[in-house]
Amino acid sequence: MKKLLSLSLVASSLLLAGTDLDLLKAQMDKQQLIIEKLQAQIKILAQKDLVIEQDIKTVSIQSTKKSEQSVNTSASSSQNANLLDMALVLNMSMLSRNVNNTDYAAYAIPGFVDAPSVPVIPFNPNRGFNLNYAEFSMGSIVNPYFEAFAIFHLEPTVFEIGEAYVSTRALPLGFKIKAGKFKSDFGRINSKHHHSWNFDSQPLIYESLIGPEGISDPGIQVQWVAPTDTYIMAGFEAMQGTNAQSFGYIEKNNLYVGYLKSSVDIGEDVSILAGVSLAHGKNDTANSTDIYGVDLTLREQLGSYSSLVWQSEYLYRNKDIGTTSNNKQAGLYSELIYQHNNNWAGGIRYDAITKNSIDLSAYNGIDTNNLDKYSAMMEYKPFEMSRLRLQYTYDRSKIISGERKDINEVMLSLNIAIGAHSAHDY
Repeated sequence: MKKLLSLSLVASSLLLAGTDLDLLKAQMDKQQLIIEKLQAQIKILAQKDLVIEQDIKTVSIQSTKKSEQSVNTSASSSQNANLLDMALVLNMSMLSRNVNNTDYAAYAIPGFVDAPSVPVIPFNPNRGFNLNYAEFSMGSIVNPYFEAFAIFHLEPTVFEIGEAYVSTRALPLGFKIKAGKFKSDFGRINSKHHHSWNFDSQPLIYESLIGPEGISDPGIQVQWVAPTDTYIMAGFEAMQGTNAQSFGYIEKNNLYVGYLKSSVDIGEDVSILAGVSLAHGKNDTANSTDIYGVDLTLREQLGSYSSLVWQSEYLYRNKDIGTTSNNKQAGLYSELIYQHNNNWAGGIRYDAITKNSIDLSAYNGIDTNNLDKYSAMMEYKPFEMSRLRLQYTYDRSKIISGERKDINEVMLSLNIAIGAHSAHDY
């Protein structure tokens, strides 16, 4: 009995000892986990301290480099001033039209363009093949305060200075000044060159009011960008005013242009651009002409290279020609461009003359209502600086050989750009 009792006590002691040992091991495991977590935190803090120390060293090195660069600023500026950015643009087309070249060259737009005085057609004038132009541009920073830029148009029989101006780089309070010959920032597309248009033909209202060259003259421009989160830009221009279709009084500078433009982003994908413009000057009768413009552009970014752009513009002209009533004329265009990817795009455009309150009796009963034009295009860019564009145009705005003529036109154009050519505004 005593042996049995002794064995029971020994077994109980061993059992209790085993339980205590398990508890002890569990506590040691917990402590080991805590120690490992503490060590991990210590490593993280040590790494942060190392990064901070490296950042301090980097800032110190950069400060030293900036100090060295500031010493050599004048020398580097002098070297950069001698570097020219140069580019060449080639534009050509193949054209089919249901009107022969001679008759088309003498077209009239009732109330806007008279056949005897129609200007030379600069873009795509002939059925068959056209070399429209070679455009050579160059520009450079002159010094920390000025930069210079020039564009030369080379056509088969013409060499002309398209633009040549100097602009400021570092005026305070958001101001910028440009002086020389330049394309006015009136409206939405006047300042754009032909190869950056969405269509190869000019909008009808621009063709009617200011002609294929647009408002482009020697003068001076002052622009101011407001210091706000929303982009707001106001501009004023004083120009010579040689544009014959709306101005043309050449005894002195006579054209003054003002505009207010703004853009705002809605979310991450939608942008809205809007502007109002006014051009005031004297026409060839020494009386005043006013052109008012309103433009609106909406752009939605659909993907990395995909977008949808709706662009519209309305122009109104009040032209005093010395008679009892002024010529009041207006029109618009509206175009929708779908960019599928960085290679393919397509679009449609509608043009219309909406107001033409002048004496049209000289057209001897010819229907001068519903002057409009429809266009559709598709383009392919194998690379960024090359473009093939196929365009169809149905034009009901012109008088050809004394009668209203519906013009059908199919055109394939090729545009190539080489050199340091800056990106275009959309």
